[in-house]
Amino acid sequence: MLVVCAALSALLAFAIYLRLKQIQDLECLHRSNADLAAALARADALGSHDVLTGALNRRALVDTLEWELLRSKRTGHPFCFAIVDLDYFRAINEKYGNTAGDMVLKTMSDASVKLLRALDRFGRIGGEEFGIVLPATWLDHGMIAMNRLSKAIDACNWDHIAPDLKLTFSAGITTNAVNDTAESMMQRAEKALLQAKSEGRNRTVSIEEELPDMPPVILPDD
Repeated sequence: MLVVCAALSALLAFAIYLRLKQIQDLECLHRSNADLAAALARADALGSHDVLTGALNRRALVDTLEWELLRSKRTGHPFCFAIVDLDYFRAINEKYGNTAGDMVLKTMSDASVKLLRALDRFGRIGGEEFGIVLPATWLDHGMIAMNRLSKAIDACNWDHIAPDLKLTFSAGITTNAVNDTAESMMQRAEKALLQAKSEGRNRTVSIEEELPDMPPVILPDD
């Protein structure tokens, strides 16, 4: 009888051990799955966002433009796209250093996202050039939004980067037209940006439809 009881006790203990191990293995698997999901989320963010500023990268910005073009064709609602270029950014890098320049880009990006609407999309095209997608927006309303953003950036306090630092930007904005592509909208906004810079910078110029080819504008170095 004692032998049977001992055997049953051993079997019970072994069953409890197996159950506890199963629970531990399941918990470990859940943690691994959670870690994997977090890693995939980080990888996805890195794939669509600029590492320095946290804004959308160029690829994600183009994808957003293509999506808005499809949505506009479906709904008939216009939208705007703007390209923003920080004025004299090269001089900022030369005077204050590349670290300060990186801080300017990051601060500019964060401030712009806060100032824009939740449905707007802000991304970094490259260097000191950014793109803004303004869904469901007429061109005149887009100009109002860009002028408001320009005034806000001009009024920002940059003392945490350099005591005497001031920042302005030039921008070109356009609205979608029939048969537009993401590339054609970006090219049109770029032309408007060049015009803004040629007119003295610190302003936004709008283009509603494609302009004829013009002689290249020679700009002074930033």
